[in-house]
Amino acid sequence: MSDLDNVLRDLTREGDDVDRLVAGLDPEQWALPTPATGWTIADQIAHLIFIFRLAGTAASDADRFKAMIAGAEHDFDGAVNAALADYKDDPPEVLLARWRAERAATVKALAAVPEGQTVPWLVNPLPPIILACAGIMETFAHGQDIADTLGAERERTDGLKHLVVFAVLTRDFGYLSRGLTPPATEFRFEITGPSGELWAFGPEDSPERVSGPAVDFCLLVTRRRHRDDLAVVASGAEADAWLDIAQAYRGPAGAGRSPGQFATARR
Repeated sequence: MSDLDNVLRDLTREGDDVDRLVAGLDPEQWALPTPATGWTIADQIAHLIFIFRLAGTAASDADRFKAMIAGAEHDFDGAVNAALADYKDDPPEVLLARWRAERAATVKALAAVPEGQTVPWLVNPLPPIILACAGIMETFAHGQDIADTLGAERERTDGLKHLVVFAVLTRDFGYLSRGLTPPATEFRFEITGPSGELWAFGPEDSPERVSGPAVDFCLLVTRRRHRDDLAVVASGAEADAWLDIAQAYRGPAGAGRSPGQFATARR
């Protein structure tokens, strides 16, 4: 099994886990507000439909993808929010069916990209494996909002390594979203997967270090928990400051979450 196949397998698993959260909900539950201000559970799934549709189209039809994102390069957040209007009248069963279809189509399209070829994306073309990792990040983040709304626990596996890798690669997004200059020093990341396996990235002798459990690290970089509620620790002034601004997605950081906001927060 190739590296891309492994990531696509775990992308499918992540989506299936969120699917289990929403498949049995009644219409009133789909309308529940989530921790993302102004977004219901239905909005969260609609957002994922749109993101997967973009990724699948980028991998399968570059010209159509360019037409879809025309005008969104400088206001992707606005384009995403506007896209939610396309789904507002869909009943839950239609939203769920559309999401399942887009997930399957995206996995198929990414798997079909010829080896060594990139996929057009919002700023720069990306290898399909990186776009698949981004899909895991999106599904993890919005799935967490849904789980928090329902008081449910998520299934956690070592498939989170793909999100950790993506967050390491996108370390600078938090600086860029705030108009800050990223530090020149490379960070050392030592993250422990759910199985206990250690995943290490960056120079061993770096004075700037970040360590902790993978679940907590992923909650941090998706801004679904405040750093005070997580077992992620930093050594070095730059690494410590990064914990306040870490995000694995482009664009505005959003409000994030408050310390102690969730009763299940890990300390």
